[in-house]
Amino acid sequence: MAQKAEDDDKVRLDKWLWAARFYKTRALAKAAIESGKVHCRGERCKPGKEPRVGDEFVLRTGFDERTVVVKALSVVRRGAPEAQTLYEETAESVRRREQAAEMRKAGAMGVTTDGRPTKKQRRQIHQLHGSYD
Repeated sequence: MAQKAEDDDKVRLDKWLWAARFYKTRALAKAAIESGKVHCRGERCKPGKEPRVGDEFVLRTGFDERTVVVKALSVVRRGAPEAQTLYEETAESVRRREQAAEMRKAGAMGVTTDGRPTKKQRRQIHQLHGSYD
């Protein structure tokens, strides 16, 4: 799965992100890096950066932000179980992502306050105030 030891230094960041299955294509990985969605040690990266084992990257994909530590290097895209051995997500990152997902889920089911209330919301307000007996 991982490359030979002498070739480990020659892996491009965009290729590694693609091989680790964070992005569907190398072009998407390169675009994400260039738009500032990938950081290493608090700084933006370039697509040609060579990741090393032990490097920590912060990746933003959609609503999620992940902090991952490089465990192995590879330029070959394989199945998801094998790709997950290339990195390890930090416990703090997993906790933050789960909290954000819960907040999004709760927000989707909550009552909106933009503009006038809907008919359903108006009935709930009247029930709350006791004027709808």
